[in-house]
Amino acid sequence: MNNQHRAGEACALPFRSERIFCVDNKWYFTTREGFDSGPFYSRQRAEIGVQRFLHVVQLLPKTRTTERGRG
Repeated sequence: MNNQHRAGEACALPFRSERIFCVDNKWYFTTREGFDSGPFYSRQRAEIGVQRFLHVVQLLPKTRTTERGRG
């Protein structure tokens, strides 16, 4: 677990859990949205999977809350 403040966090540290976990000798990662990805055959492969996932998320178009609900 990461016990450090992120940029812009001045208050008490929020709870953060490990994103990578192991079940039956197979590795997975979970997203903030509750999506689990895997299995990977090593922790290192799961870490690479997290980085790839985050890269793809950054490529997605951003939606503004002011545009939601307009139809």
